[in-house]
Amino acid sequence: MSSSVKSIVVLTGAGISAESGIETFRAEDGLWANHPVDDVATPEGFSRNPQLVYEFYNQRRRQLLSDEIKPNAAHTALAKFEHDFPGFFLLVTQNIDNLHERAGSQNLLHMHGELLKMRCLNSKMVFDIQEDIDFDSHCRCCRSPGNLRPHIVWFGEMPFHMNQINIALEACDLFVAIGTSGNVYPASGFYQTAKIRKAHTAELNLEETGSTFDKHVYGQATETVPSYFEALLSA
Repeated sequence: MSSSVKSIVVLTGAGISAESGIETFRAEDGLWANHPVDDVATPEGFSRNPQLVYEFYNQRRRQLLSDEIKPNAAHTALAKFEHDFPGFFLLVTQNIDNLHERAGSQNLLHMHGELLKMRCLNSKMVFDIQEDIDFDSHCRCCRSPGNLRPHIVWFGEMPFHMNQINIALEACDLFVAIGTSGNVYPASGFYQTAKIRKAHTAELNLEETGSTFDKHVYGQATETVPSYFEALLSA
């Protein structure tokens, strides 16, 4: 590997999990699994109809926990690279699934939250959860019904871990975006933050996004990610 690359930040989006069977469920018509985004992915939607929001994420959680959903070769390649790379490696994901963890990734930040966690509206405590939940479910800390919400960053809310992510972006030598459209702020500006600090930037995506990365690699994530990171280790 080139001795000039000592610090790497990788961003993953829905494209890396799509090949594992995870529904991206965000369509061009503004619907998420046939629901308007405002109904299931905003604080206002949760206030209006919490039961609808609970059921929406219950369905996503059931899918994630089904036997059919497993990490794919792209998830595994990133975990292997993290293990073998001697420098600093940070994996930031926009995905709310746990496929990176299941593949073995360790230095990982979920900027949009996690499907297998819930948060108390009163104490802000976060709990692991695998079962369905509804408005009558009791919070573990305050023991009150109706006080739990999905630990998901909704539209209009600030993504998690932004200070830690920005520090890593400003210090990295290489930034790689995988399977993300580049349309959602603030993640859409990550590569620009890295470029300002003279990092090399690469995009691994199914199709062109129009972003001005230094390098573009197009194809299925299960093919492009293993080959790109294997070449990086041997460079």
